[in-house]
Amino acid sequence: MRDFQLPGRSPVRATEGMVATSHPLSTLAAIQLLRSGGNAMDAAVCAAAVQAVVEPQSTGIGGDCFVLYCPKGEGNVLAFNGSGRAPRATTADWYLENGFSEVPKQGPHAVTIPGAVDAWCRLLEDHGRKGLADVLAPAIHYAESGYVVHDRVAFDWLGCKTDLSSDEAAARIFLPSGKPPKAGDVHRQPELAATLRIIAKKGRAGFYDGEVADDIVGRLRQLGGLHTLDDFAATKGDYKTAISTSYRGYAIHQMPPNNQGLTALVMLNVLSGFNLAALDPRGAERLHLEVEAGRLAYRDRDNLIADQDHVAVPVKTLLSSVYADQLRAAIDPQRAMTELPRLELPGSDTVYISVVDRDRNAVSFINSTYDSFGSGVVGPKTGVVLQNRGSSFRLDPRHPNCIAPGKRPMHTIMPGMMTKDGRAVMPFGVMGGGYQPFGHVHLLTNMMDFGMDPQEAIDAARVFYNRDVVEAERGVGARAVEGLRQRGHQVVESRRPLGGGQAVLIDWEEGTLTGASDPRKDGLALGY
Repeated sequence: MRDFQLPGRSPVRATEGMVATSHPLSTLAAIQLLRSGGNAMDAAVCAAAVQAVVEPQSTGIGGDCFVLYCPKGEGNVLAFNGSGRAPRATTADWYLENGFSEVPKQGPHAVTIPGAVDAWCRLLEDHGRKGLADVLAPAIHYAESGYVVHDRVAFDWLGCKTDLSSDEAAARIFLPSGKPPKAGDVHRQPELAATLRIIAKKGRAGFYDGEVADDIVGRLRQLGGLHTLDDFAATKGDYKTAISTSYRGYAIHQMPPNNQGLTALVMLNVLSGFNLAALDPRGAERLHLEVEAGRLAYRDRDNLIADQDHVAVPVKTLLSSVYADQLRAAIDPQRAMTELPRLELPGSDTVYISVVDRDRNAVSFINSTYDSFGSGVVGPKTGVVLQNRGSSFRLDPRHPNCIAPGKRPMHTIMPGMMTKDGRAVMPFGVMGGGYQPFGHVHLLTNMMDFGMDPQEAIDAARVFYNRDVVEAERGVGARAVEGLRQRGHQVVESRRPLGGGQAVLIDWEEGTLTGASDPRKDGLALGY
């Protein structure tokens, strides 16, 4: 229970429906859609579309999404992979022959085909109640009439001036008056509003065929990209079988590779063998174990996770108890390991959405253009910001994640779902690029080992191992920092907040919903 004399906020509690997002306008639009007869999937897509407008640095229709869905809160967890693929003309040899030592983070050669719009249309058709026009209406309104720039959005936007300046359309739309908008400014995206109207009218074809695709592909080709109209027309997401592990009596579900969700499950398997509940939740010993489990799991992530349509990933072996025992045996509670490869994990901007409706349909939904404003390439007529997911590929032909025609990259954005005895307990997620497996594990262990409510668990200070140092948020106490240093870790203050998360907890016995949203972002949870 929170200390009401200290800063913070209570979780939101309701009975009929709950939405948690990282932006107030997104949460409100989704709640209004629920109250007008839409279901959780309608509300989740509506929220994602609004955030594609009001959080343009984090997400957009030029990006990808992944979804875990538990219809009526019972039975199998459905997994939908809405991530896009490399153009079919793409090869590692092309990059190497053209002087690239790695896939760039900016420009046309970082752009994979966007999968989000295809996923939205398919998910609404299969599981929604409302039509696409109703679902997209709030996003169209904010793009056309304008929205107030919120504080975290402005914070992120401020650091993007140089990248945005390199693309004429990006500069025109996202640097009005030659500079990023400030918190409190009103911003409009009329080109994007027109594009959303086309999609609302024509559905999937409104994005992947016709004038929208012509504009995007034309711009990419003008810049030297290998993308074609056929690549866009062929884009199709697909249902996958979720992967899972057991932790403290609950089933934790993640997307399978090409998604990095497996990394969090490996971390949980390792930590399940430690009595975390006996430790100080804010202490060095707990944080040290989390860091060491993460270092081991990320080693496997970087070496093995890739598109399973192209390579075999040993998922069963990595999730086995025997393998967890082997990894756990390598951890010394008193000393940091010294024989592990260096991790180079970029941060990113993403939006995560958690929705549960009155029928207990539970949706865990994540949507992103990866880095802030993705590749920095924007369709000049459509206003579509294109993602830079291609930068996750490798160019080493021996590596499972080597770029190839039509291949999906190893992907960071990962929705989570917790169930027990065949019922949904909590759709949850934590944003933040490479940080996300750490974030999922920190949230879950806060709740399941230390008894925190969802808001306390999200609020709690975080650490992340990256570039051979432990990045610690300012909320991590001096005693814990010193304890980590005594165990051999180099600890630095994190330059930015680590991630941002949402969750909705379902209490089936009481018939209640408890929602939480991360104070590191602008958003909130709302229920009714």
